[in-house]
Amino acid sequence: MRAEAEETGTPPRQGRAGRPRRALPWLIVAFWVVLIAVAMPFAGKLGDVQRDRAVDYLPSGADSTQVARIQDALPGGESTDLVLVYHRDGGLTTADRSTAGEQVAAVAREHSLPAAPEGVPSDDGTTLMFPVSSTGPGQDQEARTAFVTDVRERAEGGGGLSVEVGGPGALTSDAQEVYTSLDGPLLYTTVGVVALLLILIYRSPFLWLVPLVVAGLADVLSMAVVYGLNQGFGTTVSGQSSAVMTILVFGAGTDYALLLVARYREELARLARPMDAMAAALRGCGPAVLASSGTVAAGMLCLLAADLNSSRGMGPIAAVGVLCALLAMTTLLPALLVLLGRRVFWPLTPAYGSVPRQRRSVFTAMGSSAGRRPVAVLVTGGVLLGALALGVFSLPGDLKQEDSFTSKPESITAMETLAAAFPERSTQPITVITPTGQADGTLAKARATEGVADAERGRSGGGWTELAVTAQAPPESAGERATIDALRAGLDGSHVGGPSAQQADLEETNARDLKIIVPLVVLFVLLILVALLRSLVAPLLLVAAVVAVWGASLGIAGLVLEPLLGVEGTDPGLPLLSFVFLVALGVDYGIFLMHRMREESLAGAGPTAAALTALRTTGGVIASAGLVLAATFAVLTSMPMTSLVEMGFVIAVGVLLDTFLVRTYLVTAASVALGRRMWWPGPLGRGPAENLTDERELVASR
Repeated sequence: MRAEAEETGTPPRQGRAGRPRRALPWLIVAFWVVLIAVAMPFAGKLGDVQRDRAVDYLPSGADSTQVARIQDALPGGESTDLVLVYHRDGGLTTADRSTAGEQVAAVAREHSLPAAPEGVPSDDGTTLMFPVSSTGPGQDQEARTAFVTDVRERAEGGGGLSVEVGGPGALTSDAQEVYTSLDGPLLYTTVGVVALLLILIYRSPFLWLVPLVVAGLADVLSMAVVYGLNQGFGTTVSGQSSAVMTILVFGAGTDYALLLVARYREELARLARPMDAMAAALRGCGPAVLASSGTVAAGMLCLLAADLNSSRGMGPIAAVGVLCALLAMTTLLPALLVLLGRRVFWPLTPAYGSVPRQRRSVFTAMGSSAGRRPVAVLVTGGVLLGALALGVFSLPGDLKQEDSFTSKPESITAMETLAAAFPERSTQPITVITPTGQADGTLAKARATEGVADAERGRSGGGWTELAVTAQAPPESAGERATIDALRAGLDGSHVGGPSAQQADLEETNARDLKIIVPLVVLFVLLILVALLRSLVAPLLLVAAVVAVWGASLGIAGLVLEPLLGVEGTDPGLPLLSFVFLVALGVDYGIFLMHRMREESLAGAGPTAAALTALRTTGGVIASAGLVLAATFAVLTSMPMTSLVEMGFVIAVGVLLDTFLVRTYLVTAASVALGRRMWWPGPLGRGPAENLTDERELVASR
């Protein structure tokens, strides 16, 4: 029977003892059907808890965060602040002013404002602005958006008169609308890109669909789990973190699928039954997949140490995405592939007993070139990465609010109109919260502070009083920043907030988080690699390589973002988030390569042979995985938020550098140059093969 199977390429029959094993894939599929049925309703609620207010992004202990929290407790709760901007290029007419007054009065009546806001004319007579503030919508985002929409519908221009609604409330509403609109296009674009790449990689009309469907189910599960984290632990869910989670599920999940399917194809040629081949594939690549996903998840969870709410929330959300992708790709994907059998690979079906055709692949050639002159390759690669990293000094300055959208919404055009019409003063108030008992004294000190044009008293409640301070300098300018610093230094016992203060706190907190989280990520990743590879040199090499890739990627961004893409500012969180993602994901591929290299060394291969064999056997898979992951992150560059465009660009470039330069050339060259020293101080680094007995016994015992 065995001989017959070898000749025909079909598996021999199983007896009754094999029936439980044959039932296992069906049980796994049934489990996932039930799991998705339970998860689906909760996944659909994730959008309801997504928040993109300033307080959802602000650092937890910052002065501006305290202002936002105290404002929530004042009578009426958090206010929604708008600015109605009436503008005519040739100068406003009497009829324009009358129209503006009537429309603003109608807004005040409809929303029960204490009084109709008074207009502030510009010196050149072209613009009239009306500050509008309402506590009616409270903290409910839908009510706030409805308020902004109603005001925009009532404020209409025409005949050369333009009317724009801006201010912090309108900006928040526009940002929320943009993030909400991302869900569909982001998912469809990501699925389309991954599907196209899988079709090209697998060259099969059926196989590509299996990992894609599994990734989609993993995405549903991850959304349900994140909703549970929000409800159970109050985890902040923002539009940015939701977008990144979807990208990670499809990108990382597809990477794990590529590695598993490649190993499964190898085993199908060696073993008769798909079940046995899949078991062997999981034993072979399972440790690498588990270690790589664990490394990514650990790196993401390091963001819990961030003081910035948005970064701290992204940590567990990203980790959930990776772990759900891991669960799906190591349970549901193997079950489906076993049930579909060899025919899922058609027309390139791996026959049992066949010998893969040996071809001189591009990775064999690359490995050979790196193996001939390893030191020269290392020096050249290091110089290239260092030169690219110098582009960091060309990164544009901090991102301003008006540059945060790639396609400017009405709130941004209103801000630009105001900046042109009122160059001599700020059109965006600085909010001061002071104890009510010292409100009069604080008001006097605020008015006397250098750089302050005016200050007015606002609401009181709960022992606090709100002051609206107007700076002389334009919003987000160096002069306004100096005024905010002066207020914070001179107003003891008070808190200074507002949009510009929030932006200043975001920048300072990101700089602080970078100093804390970068060494934390490096430490955790290094410890995981040491435990996996049982070496110190190899983990240090991998971590140093991905850090170099991070620097080079930011450098390329500095050379491209502003000159070629027209991006006029760098998001303060870009260095931190790009570091976490590139280090975690870059080490991911290093684990794939090093794990196979270690297998070859345990089998008795010399250092050079082990390195070149590992590159030849995993190079194609790593390249395919790198292309898929880079393409999924590149999807973010088509989104209308500058922060997402920058993150997508830097991570996509970094993944490509890591895949085609660092893994193929530099790590391989370093392995050849270092020889067995690569595995020091573990048993593999001790010298000849006879010293590997204890290492092999340890592996066998596991």
